[in-house]
Amino acid sequence: MLKHRLINPYILEALASAGHGAKVLITDANYPASTRLGENAELVYIGLAPGKPTVTEVLDILLTAVTVEDAAVMTPEEGPEPRIFQEFRSLLPDVPLTKYNRYEFYEEASGPDTCLQIVTGEQRIYANLLLTLGVVV
Repeated sequence: MLKHRLINPYILEALASAGHGAKVLITDANYPASTRLGENAELVYIGLAPGKPTVTEVLDILLTAVTVEDAAVMTPEEGPEPRIFQEFRSLLPDVPLTKYNRYEFYEEASGPDTCLQIVTGEQRIYANLLLTLGVVV
């Protein structure tokens, strides 16, 4: 039996085959998952209902199984920083947030290094998070 909190077999399989530098995308419910899927990415839908689970709930559980060395977010062209970014920072205190505009983020997230795309029921906007996996210490 597993000791960490991650039990989804599809997510575990994708993470087990990933290595240092592989990327994992956790998306909100608005993300164009089917048309922005990278060529090497497994697509896992875990949305149960509007707002369930949230991106931060998924991140919290993923962090029990993997090390993260970088995190990237999609930023709005105008206006204040989305409030969810502060939640990302609190869960990833030693990982700076790399910021991309919408189309730069799509390009990064659908690149060949992305091994997994997890679609949540998250309703908050700009709640997409692209993680780069680090080495296990």
